[in-house]
Amino acid sequence: MASPARTSAEAPEQDRSAGHIAVIGLACRFPGAGNAEAFWRNLVTGTDSITRVAGPEGVAARGLIEDPECFDAGYFGVSPREALIVNPQQRLFLECAVAALEDAGHDPARADAVVGVYGGGSENDHARLLRARRADLPNVSDWEIRVANGADFLCSRVAHKLGLTGPTVAVQAACATSLVAVHLAVRGLLDGECDVALAGGVTVRLPVRVEGTDEVGIQAPDGVLRAFDARAGGLVGGDGVGIVVLKRLADALADGDRVDAVVRGSAVNNDGAGRMGFTAPGVDGQATVIEKAQRAAGVGPDSCTYVETHGTATPLGDPVEVAALTQAFRRGTDRRGFCGIGSVKTNIGHTDAAAGVAGLIKTVLALKHGVLPPSLHFTEPNPAIDFAGSPFRVVTRAEDWAPPGLPRRAGVSSFSVGGTNAHIVLEEAPRLPRPE
Repeated sequence: MASPARTSAEAPEQDRSAGHIAVIGLACRFPGAGNAEAFWRNLVTGTDSITRVAGPEGVAARGLIEDPECFDAGYFGVSPREALIVNPQQRLFLECAVAALEDAGHDPARADAVVGVYGGGSENDHARLLRARRADLPNVSDWEIRVANGADFLCSRVAHKLGLTGPTVAVQAACATSLVAVHLAVRGLLDGECDVALAGGVTVRLPVRVEGTDEVGIQAPDGVLRAFDARAGGLVGGDGVGIVVLKRLADALADGDRVDAVVRGSAVNNDGAGRMGFTAPGVDGQATVIEKAQRAAGVGPDSCTYVETHGTATPLGDPVEVAALTQAFRRGTDRRGFCGIGSVKTNIGHTDAAAGVAGLIKTVLALKHGVLPPSLHFTEPNPAIDFAGSPFRVVTRAEDWAPPGLPRRAGVSSFSVGGTNAHIVLEEAPRLPRPE
């Protein structure tokens, strides 16, 4: 069957390398993985890193990171008193920023590049726990607790400790936070506000604990997150932190930086009133943001052979997401089953503010290694999802990723309660000629 004519929403394939952004480094800590190498190993081997505890009221489950309370205060010149009151999310984000810059081979003290920081965190109870112990902290003021825990200061603390002079933008967009942060970092680079950008997110729940079923009914009762599966019963929470280092592609190539992947385009929007309620997802909003990202990337949907989905395994969320993807892709192709999809949440849980960057890092590593990792716990398609009539199939085992005649290219989605939608189009690093 011939493909339908493209509408104005689908830009033809074109060379827009001047607007491309290189991923030149990354760092992360996720459940079961203290660094990116361990994370990739767990992904490609199909490892479920969620902690589960069975009890009389069912299964409590959460993706936990190792030693979230530990912090190398001396490295950053932080006093024991300050280290005690600074929120663990800010401490982890700071350490991850250093690791990401090291991975990129970028030393801010030796380079004159302007470096920006874009990111966000989740709510936790660290400030409340400190206030409850005021008798043990007689010399700590409420102002100090507020500054040490405020979401506004996540990125500026990194800039202060590392001597970075670019924009510091704290993002709060619920589950979409870290992918929105990446989008804003891309815009900052393209607008010339910075030369290098750190972008990501962090979530650490305090006190650290696994979680049972909730009053809202979105938590999986058996503690297993089964995205797109007929037995999907809800999500499982998780902790984590991830940061990517971004640079204009032309600059990265000129400077001889290692390029792990390329951001070709991105977009952010909101569902507005076009959904069932404030916390519900919307098909049209999600489809529109995917179309806008592909248009910004200058690519057609038939060239994207993988999508890292939001994939929460909720009864409403999964069918809406596949319907939106299908609507977006059908503007440019009528092919079926050619595009793999998956969800990193099946491995580590839903890491809230860090969820988008978790999916992004997974996809960057997949592009780099040329392998699609499996999405876990998928055995029978959700009957509310029309996979047979869609362009999509769930990736259930590790696969070599070598689309004939095309570069490896993928989309990454992150959607939030409140209706914020973000989508990014990634491509494998350019293949440079070998030196003579």
